[in-house]
Amino acid sequence: MRGDYQQLVDEISAALGAPATLEDRDFGLIAFGAHEGEDDEVMDPVRTRSILQRRSSAAVRAWFEAFGIARAKSPLRIPPDPAAGVFRGRICLPVRHRGIVHGYVWLLDDGHLSDLALGGQGAPADPRIAQAMETAARIGALLADEARAGTELADLLRELLVSGPAGRPAAAAALGDALRDTLRFTPGGPLTLVAVLPWDTSDTDTAPLPGLPGLLAACGLPAGGGLPDTTAPQPPEAADTGAHHRAGRPRAAAAVPALAALVRLRSTGALAPARTVAEHLLRSPRAGGAPAAEGRPPARSGSRTAGSAAPRPGAAGIGSGTSELAELTTTWQEALDAARAARAEPRLGPVAQWDAIGSYRLLTGLPAAAPDPAVGPLLAPAHTELARTAEAFLDCAGQASRTAQLLGIHRQTLYYRLGRVEKLTGLHLDDGEDRLLLHMALKAARL
Repeated sequence: MRGDYQQLVDEISAALGAPATLEDRDFGLIAFGAHEGEDDEVMDPVRTRSILQRRSSAAVRAWFEAFGIARAKSPLRIPPDPAAGVFRGRICLPVRHRGIVHGYVWLLDDGHLSDLALGGQGAPADPRIAQAMETAARIGALLADEARAGTELADLLRELLVSGPAGRPAAAAALGDALRDTLRFTPGGPLTLVAVLPWDTSDTDTAPLPGLPGLLAACGLPAGGGLPDTTAPQPPEAADTGAHHRAGRPRAAAAVPALAALVRLRSTGALAPARTVAEHLLRSPRAGGAPAAEGRPPARSGSRTAGSAAPRPGAAGIGSGTSELAELTTTWQEALDAARAARAEPRLGPVAQWDAIGSYRLLTGLPAAAPDPAVGPLLAPAHTELARTAEAFLDCAGQASRTAQLLGIHRQTLYYRLGRVEKLTGLHLDDGEDRLLLHMALKAARL
């Protein structure tokens, strides 16, 4: 079907003698016409980034939407704005089907389209524009069909991921049938799941399924898809029943909306296609961060901590490969755990594989719980620097010289801070059990 889009875009480019680009309603690139000519300025930065990154940025999206393209039913002119990287004006052809906008065709105007009549308000459109709009309507019908198929696959994937053990075989069979009928994908091939945190699930009238190689289906999971809410008090029974689950045990109440993306692999151990999909999804306007809660160790910038009020960017996790659809629930939990780890520990991300998150494979499997009473005082906002110092010291295996160099402080300053940590918590940093407790508590607080 993607070849059909390319052919239709080429038709529009040929009819109007201008390079055309087709993007979906989320500004994800679908197809683009060849750029002919010697004028390099026609390839302005916005178009170049759209082609190279297969998506326009959220800022570019907001700039163009300010001209009313999402509401337009007829072609619009967008003036050039060199300050925004738009060196050439554009004509936007809204791609609609049955009143719903599914995307946009962009025509770069190097000057020869300036006098082209777009129609509207009783004035007839130039025949070439009328022809281009007819082609855009055909594109809209194709996108609508793809959206319906994507919505069905999204619903079936969601049903499988939230199903209990009893309903899992039937849900897996239904998803397998739909993949075979819709995408000609034979069940039994290697698959994995990508989790993106957080993901805007408010736009429910279309499936979040960009045209990325290997991406078979995607569904938004409101309220986190099973992530524990560590910012809210948990009822006593949550701890008793085991809030976090793997292989079917229920998690605690969820807090962060997530995206689940089903990706086809070449083999179960070759996860490169999933990483490519994850990187593209993180550039979507629907992927984004939220401020970290106070009282936790600060989010890291690079390999070390930054500040407790800093935004926590979006992150993605990749689960293990599997050839069994019924095993995707376990793969989904692995992907969620990896995404949580990457979001809590940026040195692991922004895309992390479950088998590469180290100790977080254990920590993400623990029930949501209040901080340990001894470590709780250290997690107060007033002691952010002490928590940062203690975590760095433990990350460096208790080597004072490495820690001081990492933090950029004098060794005596380090010893002074560590002494304050011991006094505040009552823990002794020369005791292995106390060090283990402190290290686990600081890492768990990141989650």
